[in-house]
Amino acid sequence: MRRRGLVATGLALLLGCAAAAFAIAPMAPDAAALPQRLVSEAVQPTSFAPQLEALASHEFDLSRSDLTRAGDTAGSLLERLGVADASAVAFLRGDATAQRLFEGRGGRMVQVCSGEDGRLKSLVARSPAQRNEQWGSHFTRLTIARDAQGIWRATEETVPLHSQSRLASGTITSSLFAASDEARIPDSIAIQIAEIFAADIDMHRELRRGDTFSVVYEALTADGEPIGWVSRGVGRVLAAEFINVGKVHRAVWYSDASGRGGYFDPQGQSKKRAFLASPMEFSRVTSGFAMRLHPILQTWRAHLGVDYAAPTGTAVRTVGDGIVEFAGQQNGYGNVIQVKHGNERATLYAHLSRIDVKKGERVEQGQRIGAVGATGWATGPHLHFEFRVSGHHEDPLRIAKASETVTIAPAARADFAAQASTLQVNLVVAETLAGARVRSE
Repeated sequence: MRRRGLVATGLALLLGCAAAAFAIAPMAPDAAALPQRLVSEAVQPTSFAPQLEALASHEFDLSRSDLTRAGDTAGSLLERLGVADASAVAFLRGDATAQRLFEGRGGRMVQVCSGEDGRLKSLVARSPAQRNEQWGSHFTRLTIARDAQGIWRATEETVPLHSQSRLASGTITSSLFAASDEARIPDSIAIQIAEIFAADIDMHRELRRGDTFSVVYEALTADGEPIGWVSRGVGRVLAAEFINVGKVHRAVWYSDASGRGGYFDPQGQSKKRAFLASPMEFSRVTSGFAMRLHPILQTWRAHLGVDYAAPTGTAVRTVGDGIVEFAGQQNGYGNVIQVKHGNERATLYAHLSRIDVKKGERVEQGQRIGAVGATGWATGPHLHFEFRVSGHHEDPLRIAKASETVTIAPAARADFAAQASTLQVNLVVAETLAGARVRSE
């Protein structure tokens, strides 16, 4: 009986609510039943004659851009840019400052502004800064224009480059470089991504189809124009995310008040470890730390290092701080360098075409110590790299992953958290844009 009472009470409440809802529902008229009225009004168009006269009296400036070429002359450059101005040609030929436009191998970014009659109004050329300490951070701007008296003048000045943040995202189908090309990401940025996550992901063996990555990076500009002489016009990776087999790896760039910086995960743990995962920038592993068929002896034996295929002359760097223990020739290794690190750890770099350090020299992580070659027992140009702990050979990648790291100082935690939060928002935007692009395609 009690259960029936509860059910009856519930039904009564539901009916009450329905009645209340019906009582307060707006009694709006049906839109289809509303009266309709057609309104027509004549529009008198404005006469075309005044508009055509205004257009005819307006002077248009034409702007064109190109790169200087080896062997360019004043006449050939201006002709290619659509400028027909004998006085400008004469000035470019006779002025010492203007003549710098044609020095070297070419490649200067040139932008001209001319009138409808083809006469030059201004020419601006942009190129790398001449002083070594400013190369990569500044550019040289050469401007040619008439002054207030109508006389041609050429001025040259050094101006800082500016950076803009760019967002990009990609999906692995075969390799990192193929994915970055598909996403229109410069190779220098792809190399940085590989370097940043080298201790977390073996880009040669651990990538899988469907892995994704997103990146925020600097694009360098000169007067707002993209440049091509500094790593293809790009700077540093500011933030990156890599999802490898479902595992998320993130890194953000952070620099302190002194200007020293590095990559850290969102928790403030440095991505830089005591040892780099590779003695070369991103390259192809041809033989890993495992059993293999020896290419010369044709017998199965343990390969106690890692081989990296690369053209002769490719830079080789030390993977950690240390002291050069040996630099010279050593039997089948050919030209070889051995570096002693702390805690009974040592590295070896073999088959080098050139040795750039001496025994007893102190080296720092990432420092160039030699170049790839094919000396000793080598069937082609490559680098043979070994890592030894207390005299025993170890897998270099495993050592790099297990090596010690540093964390953000407590005093910088708040500042780091603020910067990291902003950069991670940009990464989310990059992922969203990539998803929208895929859906549109």
